[in-house]
Amino acid sequence: MDNAGDRGPFKQVVLSLSGGMDSTSLMLHYLAQGYDVTALSFDYGQKHFIELACAEDCVDHLNLHGHRAFHHVIVLDGLGDLLDSALVAGGPDVPEGHYEEDNMKATVVPNRNKIFSSIIQSVALSVAQKTGQNVEIALGIHAGDHAIYPDCRKEFRDADHRAFQVGNWGSEKVTMATPYLNMTKFEILQEAKMNCRILALDFDEVFRNTNTSYKPILHGDTWYSDYKSASSVERIEAFIKLGRPDPVLYADEAGPVSWQTAKSHVQAILAQHTA
Repeated sequence: MDNAGDRGPFKQVVLSLSGGMDSTSLMLHYLAQGYDVTALSFDYGQKHFIELACAEDCVDHLNLHGHRAFHHVIVLDGLGDLLDSALVAGGPDVPEGHYEEDNMKATVVPNRNKIFSSIIQSVALSVAQKTGQNVEIALGIHAGDHAIYPDCRKEFRDADHRAFQVGNWGSEKVTMATPYLNMTKFEILQEAKMNCRILALDFDEVFRNTNTSYKPILHGDTWYSDYKSASSVERIEAFIKLGRPDPVLYADEAGPVSWQTAKSHVQAILAQHTA
């Protein structure tokens, strides 16, 4: 990993912070290299809106420990009512099972990353104009996204950035980066552990403030991650490979469950998938 003094011409980064594991790791990646971070979260009517509170809590935690990140939630009011996806309120049930199964296509939100990237590009170019500095746009897309989500593939990201360059004066000041493009969630977690050490942060405290579940469950006044939806299965698999418990709380419809219960469920799914 480069030190802050080796970061090259880029000192500003604008990234999409969902409140999940990947985008949180991405934020750590840039903070560890000394970037000024602008993190944008989007409220588009998603069922798992708890991720927005997680994003805010995570940024507050980082700021409390001396790592400056500007966070802003952009509300796309009314958009969710018009979208056809299992992830938005009113849509069909979020599928369960392995994250590479075909039923995961139900979680695609039409043109979501294009909508987000257009806003991120607008903000990044505005930051460049105001500061006179080059700005990097960073995306947390990774190898596990490519099969199901076309807007997480390199071809889409490159084409989208070309359109931005054609459509804006001064666009040469904004560069696109996808550092996790060919990495698995496990590899992303490994890097996040290293960056937590660089930033003198407790890994568990950071990732306790994240949500990857597409089907979070409310028991009493506490939100829990489910462990059966495909997004949760992928996250739990990464923590299993990392050899440490996931610090988030897990539950099912009956109530809270232990890490071991969530882990055993995912191990059974993985065994079936590879059989």
